[in-house]
Amino acid sequence: MLRLPEAHRGLFKKPFGTLYGSIDELIPRLEGRAVYAVGDVVTHNLLAAGIVPEIAIIDGYTMRTPCTRSPLLRARRLTVKNPPGTITDELEGAIEEVVGNPPGVIFVDGEEDLAVIPLVIAAPEGAAVLYGQPGEGVVLRLVDAAAKQKAASMLSVFVRE
Repeated sequence: MLRLPEAHRGLFKKPFGTLYGSIDELIPRLEGRAVYAVGDVVTHNLLAAGIVPEIAIIDGYTMRTPCTRSPLLRARRLTVKNPPGTITDELEGAIEEVVGNPPGVIFVDGEEDLAVIPLVIAAPEGAAVLYGQPGEGVVLRLVDAAAKQKAASMLSVFVRE
């Protein structure tokens, strides 16, 4: 399991991609791309806009409050444990599995916030990864070599336990 040290938490407050005020603003950028969503609200908003993500990583919460809008997708569902501030081997394995064989929903018992990092690493180039930026909107990260390199760099500050 990888744990994000408290001293490095600030590095993860800045959007890892382009910040949009709403899903509607970024829909044109999704055309022809595999869409991957991290977070209950982002997934719900995509579905409300008529876009079904190939992969959704959710935990049933939004900003540590139970999310009553948890999406029900018609895809196979994997459940993994992932405590707050960590990226477990179980989560990484589930991400690799659903990226290799979409569609899929990964339901996280714990917290899914940091899942965007291994998801960008595992995703094929050209995919669109979306996640919520609390109180600000939604972040879109288009996967390319630079995104994968940045994600790997972000992982380098984690400590293996």
